[in-house]
Amino acid sequence: MKRLGTLTLALAAVSMLTTTALAQRGRDGELNILYWQAVSNLNPYLSGGTKDIEAASLVLEPLAHYDEDGNMVPILAAEIPTVENGGVSEDLTTITWTLKEGIVWSDGSPLTAADVEFSATYCLDPDAGCNALSNFTDVVSVEAVDDLTVVITFGVSKPFPYGPFVGATNPIIQKAQFDSCLGAAAQACTEENFGPIGTGPFAVTDFRANDVVIFEANENYREADKPAFARVVFKGGGDAVSAARAVLETGEVDYAWNLQVEPEILSQMMAGGQGTVVTAFGPLVERLMVNLTNDDPGLGTLRSEYDGGNNPHPFLSDLAVRRALSLAIDRQILVDVGYGASGQPTCNVLPAPAIYISTANDECLTQNIELANQILDEAGWERGRDGVRAKDGVRLSILYQTSTNSVRQGTQALIKQTWEEIGVETELRNIDAAVFFGGDPASPDTYGKFYADIEMYANTFNGTDPENYMANWGCNEVSGEANQWIGNNIPRFCDPAYDTLIAQMGQTASLEERAALAKQMNDILMQNYIMIPLIHRGDVSAHANSLAGVRMNSWDSELWNIADWHRSN
Repeated sequence: MKRLGTLTLALAAVSMLTTTALAQRGRDGELNILYWQAVSNLNPYLSGGTKDIEAASLVLEPLAHYDEDGNMVPILAAEIPTVENGGVSEDLTTITWTLKEGIVWSDGSPLTAADVEFSATYCLDPDAGCNALSNFTDVVSVEAVDDLTVVITFGVSKPFPYGPFVGATNPIIQKAQFDSCLGAAAQACTEENFGPIGTGPFAVTDFRANDVVIFEANENYREADKPAFARVVFKGGGDAVSAARAVLETGEVDYAWNLQVEPEILSQMMAGGQGTVVTAFGPLVERLMVNLTNDDPGLGTLRSEYDGGNNPHPFLSDLAVRRALSLAIDRQILVDVGYGASGQPTCNVLPAPAIYISTANDECLTQNIELANQILDEAGWERGRDGVRAKDGVRLSILYQTSTNSVRQGTQALIKQTWEEIGVETELRNIDAAVFFGGDPASPDTYGKFYADIEMYANTFNGTDPENYMANWGCNEVSGEANQWIGNNIPRFCDPAYDTLIAQMGQTASLEERAALAKQMNDILMQNYIMIPLIHRGDVSAHANSLAGVRMNSWDSELWNIADWHRSN
C-alpha cells in the first residue's frame, strides 16, 4: 500500500508539473494569421482600414471591448461604469472610468489615467486628422483625477456615454511614446505608428508595411499564462481565395480573415477538412459610395474637395442620376453570385440590430430598369449615338473603383452591365487592398482620397449602438486635405439638418426614440442616395481545426480575445 501511495504521489507530481508547463505563456509556439488586405499602419487613430485596426488590437487595448453578443466587457477598466454603480452621473454628463490595478505597458512602465487623458488629447487635436473623432462627440474634457481614475465630461446629457475608449477603433496609447506626435506631427511619427507600445497580449518586433508584422508575446502581460502563443506572424497580401485555401486546404495558416469568396468555391475548400469557416452577422454593408464633389484631375488641390459646397460633381450632384443608378442594380443576383448564405440584399446602410432597421427604402430591392430610364429621360439626360446619355455637354461616364478581390470584380462587372442598359458608361478600376484601405496621405489611390466617381467597399461599427456610426456623415467628418483624408464622411455630404439629428440622438435616452432618430438619419442618406447599399454581409473567416478559443465577433475586432486562443489537444 505504501508503494502504491508513493507511486500515486509521484504521478500526481508529474501531473502537476505538466499542468504548470501547459499554463506557461508562449507554450503553443507560433500562430500564423493571414489578412489578405495587408497592414499598413498600427495606429488605429490614423487609419480607417479594418485590417489596420484589427492588427493593432493585438497590442493596443481600449477600456472595454464588445463581446460576440455585443455586450461591453471591461478590459483595462475594472468595471463598466453605469448610473447604478455610480460611474455615470445622474445627469448623464460625466462618466468615470477606474483602471484595473497593476497593468503595465509592454516596456514595464505603469499604465495610468494620464495615458487615457493623453489619448483623448491626441485624437481631439484639430490638426491630427483623427479617424476616431466621432467617438468623442460632445466630449468637453477628459481628466485624470488620480493614477487610476479618469473622468470624461460631456457638454450635454449623454444617455450613451460609451463612445470614447470602447472598442478597437479608439484604444489607449502611451503618453510617453506619443507625446511628441500631437497634431500635425502625428502622421510623421513613423516609428511610433508602426511600433506602438501597448498593454495587450503581444508586442511588435518587426513591421513591414503592406507585407508582414511580427509580434511576440508581451512578457509583461497581466495574465501570467497568456497568451498561449509565443509569436504571431501576421502576413498580408494575396487575395481572399488564396487566404481561404491556406487554412481550409493546405493548412499553412491558422486564421484567415474576410473570406469574400464565391460560395461554391468556399464549399469545395471546406471539404478538405483542414479548417472551420466561422460566420457572424453584424451591421456590415457592402455599398457604393457616391462622390458628391468634382473629381476632375485638372482641379489640382481642389480635386474631390468639398470646398464649402462650391465644388459639386458634374452629374452625381443630380438626385435623378443617383436614384437611377440604384434602381438599375439587381442586388439578388449580386448575392447569389458572390455571397450565397453569407449575404442578403439591403437598401439601408444601417441593417442591424433589428430595432434600427428601416423599411422606408425598400424600392431598391426590386431591379427596375424601365423606371431608371424614365427618371433619366425626364431629367433631360438624352442618349447619344453611342448609347451614352449626356446633358449640357456632360456625359454620364463613371469611374468606378474598389479593392482587388474576385467577388468585388464580379460585382463591378454585373453593375457595369446593368448601368449600360440605362445609358451610363462605366470604367472599372481595382486597387490593391493594402493601398486602397491604407492611410498614406501621399497616395492618390486611397478610398479616403476618392479620386473616382463611385467606389465600393464595406465597413461596420463597434458595439450595437449606432450613434457614433451615424455621426460619420456629419459635416465635421468630411474627408479632405484638412484631415489628411481620413475623415469618415467619404461622399463629402454636408447637411445642417442631419447634423441636428446627430446632436439630438446624443441627448436622447429612450431606446425607442434613439431608434427612430437612427432610422431618420439612415433614411436621409438613403433617399438622397448619398451612398447606395448593396448587400448586408456576414463576416466570414476561417481557422485551423487545431486552433481553439476563437469567438467570432461582428461588433468589435475579430481578434478581440486573441489572448485566449490556444492549440487544441
